Amino acid sequence: MIQWRKSSHSQGNGQGECVEVSTNVTATTLVQDSKNPGPHLALAPTGLAALVRQIKTGALDL
Repeated sequence: MIQWRKSSHSQGNGQGECVEVSTNVTATTLVQDSKNPGPHLALAPTGLAALVRQIKTGALDL
């Protein structure tokens, strides 16, 4: 069974910026939007690190 936890960086102010992660799947981190659970990203540790790096640098900003 997948166990989800809300990111400590998610805002609880009703703005809908809630990300949940699961690390209890072997060699994979799952990421999903808590307001639309079900579809999720499955990332290897190196893929997750690359995604976080891109987010922090603004490389994915529109």
